[in-house]
Amino acid sequence: MSRIRRRVKAAVAVTLAAALAVGCSSGADGPAAGTQDSVDAALKAGGTITYWSWTPSAKDQVAAFEKEFPNVKVDYVNAGTNKEQYTKLQNAIKAGSGAPDVAQIEYYALPQFALTESLANLDQYGFGAFEKDYAPSTWSSVRVNNGLYGLPQDSGPMALFYNKEVFDAHAIAVPKTWDEYVAAAKKLHAADPGKYLTSDTGDPGFATSMIWQAGGKPFTADGRNVKVDLADAGTKKWTATWNQLVEGKLLAPIKEWSDDWFRALGDGTIASLVTGAWMPGNFKSSVPGGAGKWAVAPMPTYDGQPVTAENGGSTQSVLKQSGNLALAAAFVRWLNHGNGVKPFIASGGFPATTADLNSPAFLDQADPYFGGQKINQVLNDASKSVAKGWTYLPYQTYANSVFSDTVGKAYLNGTSLDAGLNAWQQAIVDYGNQQGFTVSAG
Repeated sequence: MSRIRRRVKAAVAVTLAAALAVGCSSGADGPAAGTQDSVDAALKAGGTITYWSWTPSAKDQVAAFEKEFPNVKVDYVNAGTNKEQYTKLQNAIKAGSGAPDVAQIEYYALPQFALTESLANLDQYGFGAFEKDYAPSTWSSVRVNNGLYGLPQDSGPMALFYNKEVFDAHAIAVPKTWDEYVAAAKKLHAADPGKYLTSDTGDPGFATSMIWQAGGKPFTADGRNVKVDLADAGTKKWTATWNQLVEGKLLAPIKEWSDDWFRALGDGTIASLVTGAWMPGNFKSSVPGGAGKWAVAPMPTYDGQPVTAENGGSTQSVLKQSGNLALAAAFVRWLNHGNGVKPFIASGGFPATTADLNSPAFLDQADPYFGGQKINQVLNDASKSVAKGWTYLPYQTYANSVFSDTVGKAYLNGTSLDAGLNAWQQAIVDYGNQQGFTVSAG
């Protein structure tokens, strides 16, 4: 949700280079045909493990786990939100000590840790048998080459969140296509220059998700061999649409996740967001003024046919430094394939387990904040139409950290995103080659 400072960029570069010097084979453990016997035995024996996470549900989940398994103590640590935690985690990996037994890791960052052989392959515990229980897009996100490096906790299939009150006041129909979305942005801002259809000041996670939905596949990796093409057909399809908003100054010039941004969502200054299914909890906690005004609809597409992308989502991984790998794996299994899913949903999380996604209790829940709409039905449908074939870079964390220095300038100056993406590509290629990858462009 925030950009990484330059000192964090440097830390990521140093720690990744050091880790790669140790080895690079994310499938080194192999797709072992293990069993869950050792995991069950570890739970019975008990012990103590440390868990790093920043998520709102973490404390409640730990409390519920310890109540169910009183012979296990989980030391919960909030080591900082996502990127802050990743830097501390990389430092502990480099030092060879100090890492937790289990850590929260977002899908986009997972390949970087798996690549450096820092995580335990959960195939050795038979967790590969759980594949059928998860949405395909999330399961593929925890698979890196031949290894399984976590169980999916949540997902972020994208949808359109819109202020129905503003839309109705300006006779704006809910857009089904991106052409209609651009037209709505022009209509709203022309009618009221103080209002914007949406905001985007340059977020790498949003940009890659939009490219994903457009059919782009700009990143491919096979071990150390990486290819980057941020001018492929899908990327160009997205920029052809989004450039109209950037160059037309139709995007609210308000930094995402700031106090001003939340106020703008509440008072109608920003009338819609295209974002992940995890967003409702943020509306309820930070945009009280929007209660009863907002609604959810499918993400606009290029041809009107349903297709979306993931935006966000994470897993819990077991660190190889753990002194009790089996017990740590047992905790991960409970969190995301056991009773831990219940407190996660209760905190507003959007689960990755298909049984929970499709349960009547989840689907038929009328949400008062969204005017009584059964929003989970829309969000669940979105999870079924995620475009296939997307992959992240093995050093996506670093790539995202330099997005603001390259593509961010286009947003700031109101110029074409294509030149910014070209600069981002060059930075990604240069960095990868400096870190021991063989990276080609185009």
